[in-house]
Amino acid sequence: MLDLIPRLPIPEKVEAITDIIQDIFSFLFDPIKSGGNDTMEWFAEGLAAIPAIIVILAVVILAFFVSGKRFGLPAFSLVGLWLIYNQGLWEEMMLTFALVLISSLLSIIIGIPVGILMSKSKTAKNIITPVLDFMQTMPAFVYLIPAVAFFSIGMVAGIFSSLIFATPPTVRLTNLGIRQVSRELIEASEAYGSTGSQKLFKLELPMAKNTIMAGINQTVMLSLSMVVIASMIGAPGLGREVLTALQKAQIGTGFAAGISIVILAIIIDRFTQYLNPSKK
Repeated sequence: MLDLIPRLPIPEKVEAITDIIQDIFSFLFDPIKSGGNDTMEWFAEGLAAIPAIIVILAVVILAFFVSGKRFGLPAFSLVGLWLIYNQGLWEEMMLTFALVLISSLLSIIIGIPVGILMSKSKTAKNIITPVLDFMQTMPAFVYLIPAVAFFSIGMVAGIFSSLIFATPPTVRLTNLGIRQVSRELIEASEAYGSTGSQKLFKLELPMAKNTIMAGINQTVMLSLSMVVIASMIGAPGLGREVLTALQKAQIGTGFAAGISIVILAIIIDRFTQYLNPSKK
């Protein structure tokens, strides 16, 4: 019986719509593809060109002060980064870090203002919440499809997919943090004649800082996970090493690259957690 129902040509329709969007917004997509790839490759290669010993020492010193002059994180950073360098994966690790840094910064720049808008407008909250639900429930591999469709393969497509995947935590927790600010404090600031911007920047954002930082931590970690997956669409770095090892059944090479990803993830996670005063 089901075979008697006419088949809907969904793939053909989606491809037609994609072609229309590409034609309409080609003035936007083409410069991003060309200029974005060149700029990001220049930035990533610039980071990779810094001598490893300088980067390792800088990370260890910064970890010492960020962690409140404890020795756990500096020691782990020293051993972990030396191990990555020892395995010949230093350049790939720096490329991965560059992609995570760019995608995280873009997610934060977009996410915090959107979260503020949600906290101030019930209409915006009702509109944006379903979009965030859609972004968070879609499987990670599905994000690669629009990224390739609009930006082809390469670093821009990887950052675009990471941006979509990693932005929701910052948006949600910025909105949550501002909404949790005590109503009494808000009324007191209004009684003293604070303007809307003064109330936001001098009261609500400082009071919501811990919650916002928790969202930023999640965004950074999601960016790392998506950057690794984005190796399937040409994003360079440790993810490409894992993908190549899987394709060639090179278990040892894949294990070394996987351990390097874990080490980088732990270091980034601890740094972002220590930047949150409530975690110190």
